[in-house]
Amino acid sequence: MCFPVFQSLAQLENLCKQLYETTDTATRLQAEKALVEFTNSPDCLSKCQLLLERGSSSYSQLLAATCLTKLVSRTNNPLPLEQRIDIRNYVLNYLATRPKLATFVTQALIQLYARITKLGWFDCQKDEYVFRNVITDVTRFLQDSVEHCIIGVTILSQLTNEINQADTTHPLTKHRKIASSFRDSSLFDIFTLSCNLLKQVRKPNLNLNDESQHGLLMQLLKLTHNCLNFDFIGTSTDESSDDLCTVQRIFPFIVLIPPFLFILSIASVRRSLFNNAERAKFLSHLVDGVKRILENPQSLSDPNNYHEFCRLLARLKSNYQLGELVKVENYPEVIRLIANFTVTSLQHWEFAPNSVHYLLSLWQRLAASVPYVKATEPHMLETYTPEVTKAYITSRLESVHIILRDGLEDPLDDTGLVQQQLDQLSTIGRCEYEKTCALLVQLFDQSAQSYQELLQSATASPMDVAVQEGRLTWLVYIIGAVIGGRVSFASTDEQDAMDGELVCRVLQLMNLTDSRLAQAGNEKLELAMLSFFEQFRKIYIGDQVQKSSKLYRRLSEVLGLNDETMVLSVFIGKIITNLKYWGRCEPITSKTLQLLNDLSIGYPLKLVKLSAVQFMLNNHTSEHFSFLGINNQSNLTDMRCRTTFYTALGRLLMVDLGEDEDQYEQFMLPLTAAFETVAQMFSTNTFNEQEAKRTLVGLVRDLRGIAFAFNAKTSFMMLFEWIYPSYMPILQRAIELWYHDPACTTPVLKLMAELVHNRSQRLQFDVSSPNGILLFRETSKMITTYGNRILTLGEVPKDQVYALKLKGISICFSMLKAALSGSYVNFGVFRLYGDDALDNALQTFIKLLLSIPHSDLLDYPKLSQSYYSLLEVLTQDHMNFIASLEPHVIMYILSSISEGLTALDTMVCTGCCSCLDHIVTYLFKQLSRSTKKRTTPLTQESDRFLHIMQQHPEMIQQMLSTVLNIIIFEDCRNQWSMSRPLLGLILLNEKYFSDLRNSIVNSQPPEKQQAMHLCFENLMEGIERNLLTKNRDRFTQNLSAFRREVNDSMKNSTYGVNSNDMMS
Repeated sequence: MCFPVFQSLAQLENLCKQLYETTDTATRLQAEKALVEFTNSPDCLSKCQLLLERGSSSYSQLLAATCLTKLVSRTNNPLPLEQRIDIRNYVLNYLATRPKLATFVTQALIQLYARITKLGWFDCQKDEYVFRNVITDVTRFLQDSVEHCIIGVTILSQLTNEINQADTTHPLTKHRKIASSFRDSSLFDIFTLSCNLLKQVRKPNLNLNDESQHGLLMQLLKLTHNCLNFDFIGTSTDESSDDLCTVQRIFPFIVLIPPFLFILSIASVRRSLFNNAERAKFLSHLVDGVKRILENPQSLSDPNNYHEFCRLLARLKSNYQLGELVKVENYPEVIRLIANFTVTSLQHWEFAPNSVHYLLSLWQRLAASVPYVKATEPHMLETYTPEVTKAYITSRLESVHIILRDGLEDPLDDTGLVQQQLDQLSTIGRCEYEKTCALLVQLFDQSAQSYQELLQSATASPMDVAVQEGRLTWLVYIIGAVIGGRVSFASTDEQDAMDGELVCRVLQLMNLTDSRLAQAGNEKLELAMLSFFEQFRKIYIGDQVQKSSKLYRRLSEVLGLNDETMVLSVFIGKIITNLKYWGRCEPITSKTLQLLNDLSIGYPLKLVKLSAVQFMLNNHTSEHFSFLGINNQSNLTDMRCRTTFYTALGRLLMVDLGEDEDQYEQFMLPLTAAFETVAQMFSTNTFNEQEAKRTLVGLVRDLRGIAFAFNAKTSFMMLFEWIYPSYMPILQRAIELWYHDPACTTPVLKLMAELVHNRSQRLQFDVSSPNGILLFRETSKMITTYGNRILTLGEVPKDQVYALKLKGISICFSMLKAALSGSYVNFGVFRLYGDDALDNALQTFIKLLLSIPHSDLLDYPKLSQSYYSLLEVLTQDHMNFIASLEPHVIMYILSSISEGLTALDTMVCTGCCSCLDHIVTYLFKQLSRSTKKRTTPLTQESDRFLHIMQQHPEMIQQMLSTVLNIIIFEDCRNQWSMSRPLLGLILLNEKYFSDLRNSIVNSQPPEKQQAMHLCFENLMEGIERNLLTKNRDRFTQNLSAFRREVNDSMKNSTYGVNSNDMMS
């Protein structure tokens, strides 16, 4: 900025005003762009100080604090230590002299202090950790006015929260090390301070109506809550008596103000902290606190308090056994109060509906524990559980009329929430099941009779019909749930008979509703029916079910369904009915086809004998199943369910297919006709593009379902010979025409990825067959065609980049990986005979990879998995190709491996370890060869690769540091995978490893250094300088022992590693 300082500040303040106050989007975006440039400007630091000193608005102070936070957080070109110390001191003085800043400015400055402190936790100056004196820093705030006290407490609270949270810009290993050191050196002191301050403010003249006093108390509770919520991984558990004392100290605050978040943290304290006597005492305090709240429930009228209290009740049972709860002194009274509270809450269904989950979770856990409780004290659940079940059922039924009358949001629209609650009710309802069943039969009969009478009445109002349909929808859902709950309890014949009564009623209702589908139907009731069928299938259909079950006896008596085959015919009949009448309703079609798919997996031999199934196999056209049609489709993605349909049909077809090509061709006639239609369209210069797209997308989704189901060689070869070479050009042409439309390209690419996937060794070509090579040529052609065209899209908006570009690239990676690892192609013949198919595919992969930023590789899970899986195959079988790449490409790949090593996805991390192992092994072998006197020189690719690695040793060294860090400091879940590349990394970087070892040893307390040195000596004991399997296995065994010894050695150590060490 070349203008004077004051003009510069005035302009900055004006930009802040535009950013935070203007309603004009263009002006705001322009201001945001200018402020981003300011943040990256060289004089940003000095201008921020001027903004804080001379700025006239709170927004300019907020900008300064935010910019300073970004400056101290950056990983490249970090600020010098002295400068960060100055900023820390300046912020503390600024807050101390200006206690009445705008709240958001104070919060931003405290965030800045917390970030500086966290990132500088291991920074030393004159052998002193300069950022660790946090309690000293805030002491002057705590000794001043109430406003200053609030700032001091907020600083500690924000710092605790900041250190407890990992960020993506710094290594996870560094975060864990800082968090562990903070936990061991400062957290307990901060927690003790917060408890003492709470004790001080708890005095008779405390006025909660005073805003400052109320604010101070809330900040203290928040600080205590943050301390209790800290991630205590690896903490020793020998301070249980102190914790118990603290709990006793704090519970009286429930009377003053309901700090339910805080109490929830107290209730979450691990059981292992206490011995049996202490645990009983701790639980007694918790239950007593709950009892006092329930006896004085005024504070629960606030929705937030109510919600957190419901969470507290659920936590009681998740942390403690029913046998422990019943021994609490006031248990009978408390369980009565909790039951009454639950019943009242369920009856007021419109109040805080999201809290119902926690109440049902409590009763679900209690009911599930009944068979296992050994205590002699009565649990009284046989009294209260039926009350809870009845309250839930009746309240849902009563809500239907009110929702329809007032136009309220219907809970049934949220099928996920309904299913979650029903899963919980399934266990609750099975406790005292006789009462549950009697209630359901009574309510169902009442609603079904009223519904039938309304349908027969010419004067029935639509509202009355809708109310009864809504009530029946809930009842069908609940009946399905309680039948599914049979799996949680040992069932008796009497209970099976009760299930039979319920099942008969639902099937009778289904017959009634199906008979009316030509005139009208209810979508929600149909979805409830499908949910019921799914539960019924899981429990009562299958070889494990006793066919003498009283349920089947009752079905035979009432409906004439004498055996399982007849019941399956009812299932298939319902499926066909739904597909006929509900083909345009995606939720019903999708769930119906999922039911068909599940049946085709479990009972294919029984299903193919049914005439209805044979009808589907012979008539799978849009004439009989409207969802297979291409007209009036609003969206191409609505065709997804077709894949599920044809997967099920493919499984059923395979049962009797064998080698019968005539039967196969008969089955494929509709698909053959569709392909011919598309081919005819493509052969003309002008055709209806939308019709062609719909026909092709529907067709390839159908084929993908069949290809997935055909997992045997004989059947898959029929499909392959049908599609190649006749119809493959049509798929290639579609990619050429519509590469920019993912709704078209994604189904085509997924079909190709399925065709090249050697699932169950189905791709086994004859010795004289060239089909494996021909299939890979088509694969290469499709990848190359799509890849070259998708790269011409130009810049894609960030919010659309995955849908428009990265998803297709991810599928191409999966396709190439499947083809390369399928073991049905000898890839050596391509170069031998001058065929460029393999080179084209690999070069396209590189071009696509270089178009993806590193951050995107890990931000999108499916892309991560497909990329690292492909890279693993390339480094294992095509290392010569990797070695021949340009230096910047090799460094890109190595960087992606380095970042993937610390990924949260274990599959990605394991894949990176495998890739790194292959690369390191290749390097080690080539280096070994180069030092030996041999007549055969190194290949040009190997020589270049060695040269690149020798020019950039820091990359391999960084990965050695990362792997060692993870093994020593992290909760390493794939230790074996980590151990495989580590030996090669050490042998390639022996001097660096020695320096690394010395750094770690010297970072330990003097009395522990010898033990740490011995750990490293034992790690390499008996290890030879080679990568033979025997040597690797010995190293892996040594590493397991090393990790145990290092963890034991470092336990209780508060020493950290300097910020310039291996973790920086």
